[in-house]
Amino acid sequence: MLLLYSCSRYKTGDNPEPENKYVYGLTPFPMRITLELFGCFVILASLLTLVKSTYWWIRVLDFPRVQVAIMGVLVLGLYGWFFGFELLSQKIFAGLLVLAILNEAVHVYKFTPFVRVQALRSKIKAPKNSFGIMISNVRTSNTRYNRFLKVVRETDPDLLLINEPDHKWAEAISELDERYPYCIKEPLDNTYGMMFYSKFKLVHQEIRYLVEEGIPSFYMIIELPTGKKFDLFTVHPQPPHLHKDTDTREAELLTVAKMAKESPYASIVVGDLNDVAWSYTTNLFRKISGLLDPRIGRGFYNTYNAFVPFFRYSLDHIFYDPAFRLIRMKRLPFFGSDHYPIFVRLNYEPLEADDHDIPEPSEEEQEDAEELINNLEVDPTPTATQSSAQKSTEEKLS
Repeated sequence: MLLLYSCSRYKTGDNPEPENKYVYGLTPFPMRITLELFGCFVILASLLTLVKSTYWWIRVLDFPRVQVAIMGVLVLGLYGWFFGFELLSQKIFAGLLVLAILNEAVHVYKFTPFVRVQALRSKIKAPKNSFGIMISNVRTSNTRYNRFLKVVRETDPDLLLINEPDHKWAEAISELDERYPYCIKEPLDNTYGMMFYSKFKLVHQEIRYLVEEGIPSFYMIIELPTGKKFDLFTVHPQPPHLHKDTDTREAELLTVAKMAKESPYASIVVGDLNDVAWSYTTNLFRKISGLLDPRIGRGFYNTYNAFVPFFRYSLDHIFYDPAFRLIRMKRLPFFGSDHYPIFVRLNYEPLEADDHDIPEPSEEEQEDAEELINNLEVDPTPTATQSSAQKSTEEKLS
């Protein structure tokens, strides 16, 4: 009630507005109402994210934190300039706006250069266990196959993950089979297809459906030319949208987090998580898995939406074990998809792992993770399935 009161009250005739306070044709009264409505949206959009819920209409507000903060600053500045904060209701309105802005800023702050990096860089000048990973959501409806192949040729990654390929995409980029001797393919027409290419030997591989039918994920053990091995998980859960809450997304991500934590190998998790780097779920994933986020202390590296510059978020991720060191990370050029590709080069340096500040979950966070997983009764040892593409890859190994 207090929020509604502060967002609807305006000055009476005892405090007449100066006649020169017009903006784009708005008189003071409708201008104030407009600013108060935008302010109420900022306050609600920010504070609702504090609710631990998987409802889609709450979790979707995790995405535009930067945009909501910018809107809040603009509303606060314009309202103060034109109308001031003399009345108690105006002071309450301003206070709630400040709280909302601070809440948004706290969540995104660690992805700025003002914070100490979490993932340390390699100091080795000629690393022997280095490799490059390219992650790309190609967008099923995108038909600019040649532009994508050009980006792949120019980047020349050792490992390549493709999200959203259908059978047309699989056929159009089949020339990659000559460049990459190992692959796992699960092209689908539901925008959740997945393909993985590797220059290195895949000593073990699985196609898993961890939570939902039609939503695959991959698991593999990769052997570097030096004989060193690590395992890699790929994911692409569904995003929050109308009539689709995030319980399945959370369950899949946290299940993979536990698998990575329990793995005897140094693990890497890559994919389009359909979640932003600063959300509670992504932070929980990072702490449960013990993996590092190279974005922390470096920048957002936003990959989506390539078509709308103001509304861009970090949806395509790579998290890796402290046994790896970062060599290079960059966003790759636009090729027609609504996602930019992202490229990361790492070096395997297990002896330097202890130099990292490894994230750890609190007892409450561990309970939250178990609850989110158990709500869907996820099998921690899922049965793998094989596609024809995977079988043909295994024939190469034999």
